[in-house]
Amino acid sequence: MAISLYDLSVVSFLQVLGGVEGFLAKGLAHCKEKGLDPNEIVETRLFPDMAPFRFQIVSAAHHSAGGVKGAMAGAFSPPKPAGEDYAGLQKLVSDAKATLEAIKPDEVNGIEGKDVIFSLGDRKIPFKAEGFLMSFSLPNFYFHATTAYDILRQKGVPLGKRDFLGKLRIAS
Repeated sequence: MAISLYDLSVVSFLQVLGGVEGFLAKGLAHCKEKGLDPNEIVETRLFPDMAPFRFQIVSAAHHSAGGVKGAMAGAFSPPKPAGEDYAGLQKLVSDAKATLEAIKPDEVNGIEGKDVIFSLGDRKIPFKAEGFLMSFSLPNFYFHATTAYDILRQKGVPLGKRDFLGKLRIAS
């Protein structure tokens, strides 16, 4: 059985975005239980030179739904700076999921071989759509989702690997 670009990208993004949505909810519940302000987590960093939690969630949403939309459009650039609070970050993730759920397999499978330009300031990096999604957006997505998960763990949120993985695609 051949696997499609849609399955490799959109389905994978949706699985882990489900995990992100779940661990954000557990983070909020933990804050309520401990009497903490969840917005204090928003600027938390794992290390001083790393981007904060807010950036990790914004980037996970941007590299998933934004990455697929960018591949379809032929152009992608980093997310704009944002000032979301914890609830706003949760909304970004649910909006990214909704965007991806609305995309049809043929729309993604039809962009194989399409040129995609990643722009970072004056720098332009050329990709083919499948190379962009598989070697740039997916790795970035996993990096930022993992870093957000790690920040919540650092803050004492009781999470495990299953919380990150989302709904597994188990054979029925």
